[in-house]
Amino acid sequence: MPSQPGLPFGQFVGDDGGVHDMVASSVIAAVPEAKAAAEKYGRELRFDFLDDTAVHWLLHHRWEDNRKWRKRGCASGFLLFPFLAGPWPFWDLVAVEKSRTFQVAFIVADAMIVVGILLGLYLWRRPSLRDPAMRNVRIRARRYREIVGIARRGGAEVPATYPYYGMYASSRKFFPDAPELPIPEGGQKS
Repeated sequence: MPSQPGLPFGQFVGDDGGVHDMVASSVIAAVPEAKAAAEKYGRELRFDFLDDTAVHWLLHHRWEDNRKWRKRGCASGFLLFPFLAGPWPFWDLVAVEKSRTFQVAFIVADAMIVVGILLGLYLWRRPSLRDPAMRNVRIRARRYREIVGIARRGGAEVPATYPYYGMYASSRKFFPDAPELPIPEGGQKS
C-alpha cells in the first residue's frame, strides 16, 4: 500500500490502496447546488470544502484513520472466523453424535467466545471511536462525499467512485471544541 505522506499535493490514497488525483474545488464549485452544500456544511463543520489544501489534508487524515484500523480489522476477522465458521463442521462431524448436554454446552461456549471477542474488539476500538478530533475528520469526510455526489449529479466531471472510500457510520456529531489534527511533517498548513 502506498505511503500517503510521500504523495505530491493533489493526490491521495483511497480505500482500494490506489493513488488517485483529487478533484479540484473549482469543478465542485461550478455546480451551484454543490457549492451551496459546501458552504452550508462548511459553516456547520468549520471547514472550507472549497479549499483544495484543506481537502487534501482531510483526505490524508481520513486515510490515516482507516489505515490504522485496516490491519487490526483483518486480524480480528481471522480471530473470529474459527468460532463463526468452525462450529458447523464440528457439529456435523462430532457434536451430533454426543449427548444433548454436550451439544448445549458446545453452543453456549462458542457463543460466549464470539461475544467475548466482539466485546474485546469494541473495547479496543472504543478510544478511537470516541476521539473528538477524529470524529470531526470522519463527519467532514462524510459531508465531503455528499458534496461530491451532489456535484456529480449536477453534471460535474467527477469519477463515479470519487473520493474512493466508503461512508463513516460513526460520524454523526461535530465537536466544535475538539483540536484540529496536525499537518504531518513536510506538509503545508491550510
